Amino acid sequence: MKDINSLSHTKWNCKYHIVFAPKYRRQIIYGKIKKDIGKILRQLCEYKGVEIIEAEACKDHIHMLVSIPPKMSVSS
Repeated sequence: MKDINSLSHTKWNCKYHIVFAPKYRRQIIYGKIKKDIGKILRQLCEYKGVEIIEAEACKDHIHMLVSIPPKMSVSS
């Protein structure tokens, strides 16, 4: 992992800690669902050009540390 990325006139290092949680933080993330969610998030990040630095799935939420280029918003 590179610490600083660069474009033609800028250098950037945008890392975000994102937490996903099911409604009412129900404890439903385990087994096959956990594997499926991980696969979907990896595919989505690959498609969007987002680097997953770290990720962990707990029973009631998912933590992700990602590096997102400045041209993209976190919500997209």
